[in-house]
Amino acid sequence: MTWTTRDIPDQTGRLAVITGANSGTGYETALELARKGAEVILAVRDVNRGEAAAKRIRREVPEARLRVEALDLASQASVAAFAERMLADGAPIPMLINNAGVMALPTRRESVDGHELQWATNYLGHFALTARLMPLLKSGKARTVQLSSIAHRQGRIRFKDLDYRTGYRGWPVYAQSKLAMLMFGLELDRRSKAHGWELTSVVAHPGYARTALINNGPVSGNPIGQFVMGGLFRPLIEPLFSHSAAAGALPILMAATDPAVQGGAYLGATRMRELKGPPGPVKAEPQALNEADAARLFDVTEAELGVRFV
Repeated sequence: MTWTTRDIPDQTGRLAVITGANSGTGYETALELARKGAEVILAVRDVNRGEAAAKRIRREVPEARLRVEALDLASQASVAAFAERMLADGAPIPMLINNAGVMALPTRRESVDGHELQWATNYLGHFALTARLMPLLKSGKARTVQLSSIAHRQGRIRFKDLDYRTGYRGWPVYAQSKLAMLMFGLELDRRSKAHGWELTSVVAHPGYARTALINNGPVSGNPIGQFVMGGLFRPLIEPLFSHSAAAGALPILMAATDPAVQGGAYLGATRMRELKGPPGPVKAEPQALNEADAARLFDVTEAELGVRFV
């Protein structure tokens, strides 16, 4: 049978932190978890947009328990500040959904910390966030969900130049970041089992979900590209091999809530080469399953960011 939102167990009393919850799959994930009774923290870069998203959710779920918190994943200081607020609050976190991301920026941009922006936002920020929240994740016996992409298939970890200071191209950098998220999610589950952290780490991808990622990424700053996307591609062609943001959120929700899903699983859309369709187990490419490379990347990232998973 096809897994749907009807299969989400009751989430009353559970706290969920969702990055990038103001739009796209993050918003749809927050909406459904709120509908099921979870208290949801919308961790967002733009607090005004986060408050607007919370208002939309409350229109559909008047009893929703929501909190909007500032979190800029491209800033390690912002990640640390967010984690400090959560630690001061002290509430165990049973669910962390590392959803936010940027895609295929046409020109190389750097974060405030000097990292390539996609690498900083998609991977480094989520890695540091998870590490800094570990005390609350362990006390909550959490399920963490890392967001990968079908783009991981083309990804390679460029260990000698992770920030693409030379030879920048938007799509290979995006693919590397999403491969890294898949490797991180699998390695985190291995380390949790080895060290008795009692975390369950699962990875998901949304397929090709119709969100603002393309307009804010590969065609950003390109009026012609945005006109083609809005006037031709999006209404006439895109629906043939994509699905809604709500459908794209289903693998994320399944990964976060289905008790039958085991740690180390990788879930996504299951039809049309994983572009669309119902959620279920999907294929990780061989480079994502290289445990030596995953351990190396994990250790390199800890050292680079000055964080430790303990």
